[in-house]
Amino acid sequence: MPQTDPETRMKDALQKIAAGPRLSKDLTEEEAEDALSLILDDQVSKVRAGVFLIAARMKLETLPENIGYWRALQNRVSPVTVDLDQLLQIADPFDGFQRIPYFGFYAIPVIAELGLPTYGHSALPLPPKFGITFEEVLLNQYGVVDGKGEQRMALLEKYKFGYVSTQDTLPQLEALRSLRIEIVKRTMLSTLEKILLPLKARKNILATTYFHRGYEVALTEIGKLSQFDRVIIGNGMEGTTLFGVHKEAKVFVQDKTGKAEQKSLSLKTLYNEETAERIADAQEELKPIESTLATLTKMGEEALQTGQGPASLQIASQAGTLTHLSGLFATAQEGFDSALAVLESGTCYEKLMQWVEEIKS
Repeated sequence: MPQTDPETRMKDALQKIAAGPRLSKDLTEEEAEDALSLILDDQVSKVRAGVFLIAARMKLETLPENIGYWRALQNRVSPVTVDLDQLLQIADPFDGFQRIPYFGFYAIPVIAELGLPTYGHSALPLPPKFGITFEEVLLNQYGVVDGKGEQRMALLEKYKFGYVSTQDTLPQLEALRSLRIEIVKRTMLSTLEKILLPLKARKNILATTYFHRGYEVALTEIGKLSQFDRVIIGNGMEGTTLFGVHKEAKVFVQDKTGKAEQKSLSLKTLYNEETAERIADAQEELKPIESTLATLTKMGEEALQTGQGPASLQIASQAGTLTHLSGLFATAQEGFDSALAVLESGTCYEKLMQWVEEIKS
């Protein structure tokens, strides 16, 4: 632990990274971890914290810096052990989505029903988008109150699916919400909050995203250092884990060692011609529809109840692709067919409603 006081250490870090485009210097991994730790532990002023977060992003983070920042975050998470053989975490951007309706919230119980326990890790909407997130659906559409993190985690073993929030998994990060709103733009927190492990099974898989080219390198390298056994990182629709539907997606699959395997995913490479056409037609049908909580809920629940409507095709596509990339099915087509059968059975709707009622009780 550095011997100097927190304000002096932060001042030293700022003098390195906030000296303009020509004079700024990179932090070491240890310096980056220390600086973000000071911010998370509320040991420096909000002004210096804000300046640091802005300067770090404007300078562009190096790989050692990103690893240091990630360590500061992950070291403040206490992973809860769950008695499951494997567990998939879906971590879409924590600022949410705004454009074409996206039904990842409803894909989670479907993937679990296929045999891969799954949970969503998110927060209430953050800048710059303030779009729809898993947590907003839960709180503002289903009336689930916050502060039930332990119960949500406990129910994962019973239902094999769930949703957790950074308010419960990393409250120090959630405490920076007002500062992040004032900053307006994305900081490195937006990249690294998606690769944290709050729940630990015997095998852990992460499906997450990158938006700007180059950040997939940091995420795959961090994946090697993390407790995830497999990290799936792609540039899906509006930054989500819906891969290959709106356009060809570059997806990187990083197992514990070795080089990440790069895949180019599109409807043509993932599915047979008939399925690809059905999914494409469903996406065209969704394009003019405004993404609102009410619309999302209505269409998502209809899909879970009947397996009908454009939402069901999107859900089955996401479930098919992610279960295939996770190793559950040999092909995405097999996963898609199985997911559609699950949707048509109505089983997942009943289980989701039971989960919501149990959390609210």
